Amino acid sequence: MDSGAKQSFFVRHEFLIRRLHSLSGLIPVGAYMTIHLLTNASVLAGVEIFQKNVDTIHSLGPLLPFVEWTFIFIPILFHGILGVAFIAGAVPNTAEYPYQKNIRYTLQRATGIIAFVFIAYHIWHMHHYGASTGGGNFEPEYASSSVAVALTPFLAKAFYIVGILASVFHLANGIWTMGITWGIWTSPAAQRRADYVCSAFGILLACVGLTAMSAFGDIDVQEARRAEERMRLSKEFAAGEISAEELVASQKESAEDSAGNKEE
Repeated sequence: MDSGAKQSFFVRHEFLIRRLHSLSGLIPVGAYMTIHLLTNASVLAGVEIFQKNVDTIHSLGPLLPFVEWTFIFIPILFHGILGVAFIAGAVPNTAEYPYQKNIRYTLQRATGIIAFVFIAYHIWHMHHYGASTGGGNFEPEYASSSVAVALTPFLAKAFYIVGILASVFHLANGIWTMGITWGIWTSPAAQRRADYVCSAFGILLACVGLTAMSAFGDIDVQEARRAEERMRLSKEFAAGEISAEELVASQKESAEDSAGNKEE
């Protein structure tokens, strides 16, 4: 009775906490990451398409911070902090896991740490929350060009590649282990089939993320900025913020700048 009374909240509710941790890694964190990478990959269809997708997200206006904190930041903090706590209290598992699964056990935790650090860096690097300390490089109205500039340094590009791969592995492998933990696939044959599906999902998502990275690297920043400026002016005209004359004059000026740069 005394030992039970002294048990911590975590120990008394460990089963529920671990299930919530597992679930949060899939929904909303994993779902958000998948949508985020797919949205970034829309830059392959052109600067304008990516800008429209970003505009759609930011059309939430004052609701956007609430959505971000409720469905993205808080779940990431919950999943990440608990994950670190689990790793800190982890015990050697070589007796419980075959060699291959033991490697996956270790990689799941290693990639979790890398992903958590990467996501924190990514938020500082791109989100306006990091602007006061030298980050916040993403400009919603100049989406493609600002990302292209932010990813120009080699170290930033390399860290993003490592971070994307670690995050994707953590998600794909986590879905597989979650299925075992939750009793979705219990037999060796079912686990093997699930392994194939999760591996294929991870490879495809990694390709999506890395292809988007490559596309941002190929962007002509000046040309992208002019296209984004034209879209920004069109939105302001549609909202009644500028007159038709101002719109035409700005578009004419942009066209002349574009022609001058081509002649050079």
